Amino acid sequence: MDRSERRPPHRRRRDQRRRAAAQRPARPRRSRPREPPRGERAAPGGAVQHGRVEPHPDARPGPRLRPRVGDDVHRPRPDGPVRPGALVNRRIRLLLAALALAFGGIFLRAVWIQGVRAAALSRLASSQHRETVALPASRGTIYDRSGSPLAIGEQATTVYADPKQVVDARAAALAAGRTLGIDPATLEPKLADKRLGFVYVRRKANPVAAAALEKKGVPGLGFYPEERRTYPQGRIAAQVLGFAGVDNRGLAGTELQLDRALTGKAGSETIVKDPLGRAIDVVKETAPREGRAVRLTLDHTIQSNAEQVLRQTVASSGAKDATAIVLDPHSGAILAMAVEPGYDANRFASVPVALQANRAVVDTYEPGSTFKLVTVAGALSEGIVHPGTTFTLPYSIHVADRVIHDAEQRGTEQMSVAQILSRSSNVGAITLAEMLRKDRLLRWIGRFGFGRRTGVDFPGESAGILPSYWSGSTIGNVPIGQGIAVTPIQMASAYAAIANRGVWVRPHLVARGRAVRRRVVSRTVAAQLSTMLRGVVTSGTGTSAAIPGYRVAGKTGTAQKPDAHGGYSNRYVASFVGFVPASRPRLVVLVTVDEPKTAIWGGAIAAPAFQQIASFDLQYLEVPPDAPQSTPPAGY
Repeated sequence: MDRSERRPPHRRRRDQRRRAAAQRPARPRRSRPREPPRGERAAPGGAVQHGRVEPHPDARPGPRLRPRVGDDVHRPRPDGPVRPGALVNRRIRLLLAALALAFGGIFLRAVWIQGVRAAALSRLASSQHRETVALPASRGTIYDRSGSPLAIGEQATTVYADPKQVVDARAAALAAGRTLGIDPATLEPKLADKRLGFVYVRRKANPVAAAALEKKGVPGLGFYPEERRTYPQGRIAAQVLGFAGVDNRGLAGTELQLDRALTGKAGSETIVKDPLGRAIDVVKETAPREGRAVRLTLDHTIQSNAEQVLRQTVASSGAKDATAIVLDPHSGAILAMAVEPGYDANRFASVPVALQANRAVVDTYEPGSTFKLVTVAGALSEGIVHPGTTFTLPYSIHVADRVIHDAEQRGTEQMSVAQILSRSSNVGAITLAEMLRKDRLLRWIGRFGFGRRTGVDFPGESAGILPSYWSGSTIGNVPIGQGIAVTPIQMASAYAAIANRGVWVRPHLVARGRAVRRRVVSRTVAAQLSTMLRGVVTSGTGTSAAIPGYRVAGKTGTAQKPDAHGGYSNRYVASFVGFVPASRPRLVVLVTVDEPKTAIWGGAIAAPAFQQIASFDLQYLEVPPDAPQSTPPAGY
């Protein structure tokens, strides 16, 4: 067998194709005519002429040869041959267009960031490495009239934690609990919660205890200084002062009333922080403006004595509570405003809300016979009667569907207007009111300031309650202080007007300049009423209020408390209000005792408390006696 036949079939076929191609005669290659230079054209017969190349007129077109596969023949484009640089130029133009679009997008993005979003992004960037920290202003101090501090700010330390940085929550809770006196079991879950970024451990802790905890170097705990509001006098004037909350803002009492002045204006400090959030530089600082100090008209010594007397009165009488006011009748300055039971202002958070109320301003009560001053003043001022005018008065009187009688069992008697007041005759007061009639009586009630707020600088003052509807028996209730509700500060201010020769002065707690004044009754009527009120103490129902060496003018009151059904209960409010020395009044003192159990009469319960408070204050203020006076037996 031939060697070629031993090859694989596909190789044999390939060799056959090669041999056939070699035996095929070669086709003569057509030479491409040389293009004349630009601007020249070929002349007939092949000559070159300027212009277009024209074919020879005698030339006959030859047969068009069809190229075979494999021939290296380039077919010209219909619009002429493509220069070698054209394709490159097109690609460059596409690349430049793409680059232009890219740079345009970048430019628009830059305009958006640097223009439209510049401020927001700048703030965001600044917040990541800068922080403005508030510098709280110290709260102003509250002083009494003598300069003794009643409310001050003390330095404290607030302890906080970042649970994400706390290594051992149990150990940290135990360390903080032992040092700061808090329950570790309550604190541990908060420190173990890694979702939290900030947890208070103790707000305004004792700085010594906080410093001891800081020395232990517990990871995750932080410390910063804060001011804590404290009340150095403790219980004294707690209901008047009120309190400031954990953020040093006033929440009640004088702290709330004067919060704007006491708070001051906070400052600020802009710091630069490192990546870990630690301050490394201060770039801007605005100093805080401290709160303004405030001086009250209260005297902490007079206040303390009044509270002590009320405490003894409540304890001895089994009363629910008691209130006392000591007022300067000429200036309207409140020297004491005591409420018992009291509380320590430093522990306000644990005290019931009802105990925090300053009942001398916000609570109302039916005044009873102390309101007869208004009835008698109206009758005297209208010229209906004079102090010596006498009336034949039975023990009881019918008013519409009611029968009202005097507290003291007696027969029909002749009584002057002065005796009606000194003996506190209900029948006599109703008789005067019927002579005044409703309209004039209401006018005098309003002139003494009842039915509207006094304007004392204390939040939440009540306006009292006047009857909106007068039935047939109303003229028998209101003149004797029933069916009407007043506040202790309203009643004290009304008696202060008589002590101040008929001029009412707005009561106030903050020491300030000009007082608000208005005349209520004439000097003559004020003098007549003062003399009649002295008779209450010398020979009437208020003999227990007498003070040796001083003339005392005042009035007792005993009023039934209304019940929930519109009637009256068997509970009472006993009261006494008066001024001393009667000839040259320096003090107006009011005492109310709510629901006493050992006795109900104002002369037996409230008058002795008045006597104790006024006696102490006269000696403390070194007020000279105005007349020798013996102490008569206790009255009603």
